[in-house]
Amino acid sequence: MPGNDEAVTRRTEARREEGLGARSGEGSVAVPSRGVVMLFAVACGAAVANVYFSQPLLVTMGQDLAMSPALVGSVVTLTHVGYGLGLFFLVPLGDVADRRRLIVAQLLLLVVALVVVAAAHSAVVLLVGMAATGLLAVVTQTLVAFAASLAPPAGRGRVVGLVTSGVVIGILLARTASGLLADLAGWRSVYLASASLTALLALVLYRVLPRHTDAPPPTLRYGQLLRSTITLFARERLLRLRALFGLLIFAAFSALWSSVALPLSEAPYFLPHSAIGALGLIGVVGALAATAAGRLNDRGLSGRTTGIALTLLAASWLPLTFTRSSLWALCVGVILLDLAVQAVHVTNQTLIYALHPDAGSRLIGGYMVFYSIGSATGAIAATSLYAVAGWGAVCALGAAFSCLGLVLWAVHTTRHRGPHTTETPSRSGG
Repeated sequence: MPGNDEAVTRRTEARREEGLGARSGEGSVAVPSRGVVMLFAVACGAAVANVYFSQPLLVTMGQDLAMSPALVGSVVTLTHVGYGLGLFFLVPLGDVADRRRLIVAQLLLLVVALVVVAAAHSAVVLLVGMAATGLLAVVTQTLVAFAASLAPPAGRGRVVGLVTSGVVIGILLARTASGLLADLAGWRSVYLASASLTALLALVLYRVLPRHTDAPPPTLRYGQLLRSTITLFARERLLRLRALFGLLIFAAFSALWSSVALPLSEAPYFLPHSAIGALGLIGVVGALAATAAGRLNDRGLSGRTTGIALTLLAASWLPLTFTRSSLWALCVGVILLDLAVQAVHVTNQTLIYALHPDAGSRLIGGYMVFYSIGSATGAIAATSLYAVAGWGAVCALGAAFSCLGLVLWAVHTTRHRGPHTTETPSRSGG
């Protein structure tokens, strides 16, 4: 039986299709080609990777700049704090500004922040640069919202899935790339290479991205824009539910990826940076879930996709508990976890964007604030637990986050599976 989320998707998209049909002769933006969608995916992956480059490099950074262990740990924390602030204060601008110009401007400012990090010769400069890098890396979410706005309603899940696959690959390969580059040319080369790539992408996107949209942006002042994001959360129950799913799945995701390097760098493995980073190559399988989940959402199977994915997420922690004795078990657990997280993530974004397409940036940005909270919580809790209780405690923590998400889904499905119970989003743009 279709869940409540599928009903929301079908009703919302039906209204959206009617609206598009009414405007069919008004010069709307053409459907993006697969090449343009792939460009969105590459840009998203390159931008979000900057948030994760530092994780395999913390020890090297600390030694180079004579930083204490506590101060080194704040590198990751400040990057995520900057990212969270950007989600709330920068991403909503996509609903009132020219997204093409906004994206290019943020990418160019990101280049500056990356150069500051690469040139840092003191802890203060490094930390400021990392915070700015996190703040500006939210251009990823502006790109996701832009891609969703260009897609036809019937194929939006597929487009969001393809773009999100770029995000997945960027997150996971960030560690691999940074580990390899650091071993070859030092940690500063990582940020110089990223600055060069980001500058190139800014030029390409400036030339390729559409210069107009199918409707004028709403006339909201900046303060009203931020308040409307909060209003959307107060009004839309589905948005709150999906935001909680996002917080829990990314807490589990971060619990694994922020701490897995610790047991792998100790006995019996003693793996180098490059080998630990290569583990991300296995996790890229999760990108397959992003595209598959998008297609399932287009078919109205969002509730079932969420339930199956959350079940796999909870199950993934069983093989992960055997990491110290088997790398094969670790690989199986990583694949299951990444598949599950990305399936839920794409489903979340597709559903919430359909609530108010004209407020897409605010919806995506607000949702991703919970992603940032979950990521930071999972990272801090996992590394702290590992220090006092070991890898088994980290796995118990990740399993707890995963099972809580599964219970939340089960309770929601049970309450709203009646044939006459639907949750219809409001028609206004928030």
